[in-house]
Amino acid sequence: MTEAARFPLSIEFFPPKTPEGAEKLRAVRQQLYALKPEFCSVTFGAGGSTQEGTFGTVRDMLAEGVSAASHFSCVGATRDGVGAQLATLKAMGVKRLVALRGDLPSGFGAGGEFQYASDLVAFIRRETGDSFHIEVAAYPEMHPQARSPESDLQAFATKVQAGADSALTQYFYNADAYFRFVADANALGVTVPVVPGIMPIGSSSQLLRFSDACGAEIPRWIRLRLQGFGDDSESIKAFGLDVVTDLCERLLAGGAPGLHFYSMNQSAATMEICQRLSL
Repeated sequence: MTEAARFPLSIEFFPPKTPEGAEKLRAVRQQLYALKPEFCSVTFGAGGSTQEGTFGTVRDMLAEGVSAASHFSCVGATRDGVGAQLATLKAMGVKRLVALRGDLPSGFGAGGEFQYASDLVAFIRRETGDSFHIEVAAYPEMHPQARSPESDLQAFATKVQAGADSALTQYFYNADAYFRFVADANALGVTVPVVPGIMPIGSSSQLLRFSDACGAEIPRWIRLRLQGFGDDSESIKAFGLDVVTDLCERLLAGGAPGLHFYSMNQSAATMEICQRLSL
């Protein structure tokens, strides 16, 4: 077993919007493949707005000999449409899906034939059997639209009961939130692997913007340190590497079944963190 295979590692990308972005992402992927990820995933835009780019990037990664997982959202979708997309992915050779409810594009009202991600998971299982390994999302600090932690945990359990094989979490910086979520899920009888999502810190403004939008909590001490660095990008990156490496070490020591890196189509921070973890 190689050093990099000591625990499962996966990496997320988003589909590039320009030919230049596509070329850059090819180079980034080649660098990150050195970590021997178990799979790489590609995000799916609001309402499936990046479907062509998502499927194209997945196809490229499969051609590069890497296990590629497509994100797959159902908001605003029809059963016929989802069935056709599943057939396309299956024909491409995709073996893993990240099944999400997803977000509607701005300006669109609710609609479609799927209300929850659990409905999508159940549909995939019913239509395709065991053709796909199904990942679902988990929120250690609670989904921003959930009514309560209890209802959010129950929604997660429902997705698993519908047929999910494992879960990837929203990123977080409080390891206790992850361990509590897993313990609470286990208490409900939900024992699928829950892999923590890891967001390297490269830009304080970008991190704060993303976190405010998705509900991920930035601990006060981290937020204040980032603010204190001002525009000193090198200090921000160095601090971020220390914080995220320590988080990963604690998660793995506590029994996390792997790590899922949100690469933001960059390689340097993920590579450095994994080197520090002796991968």
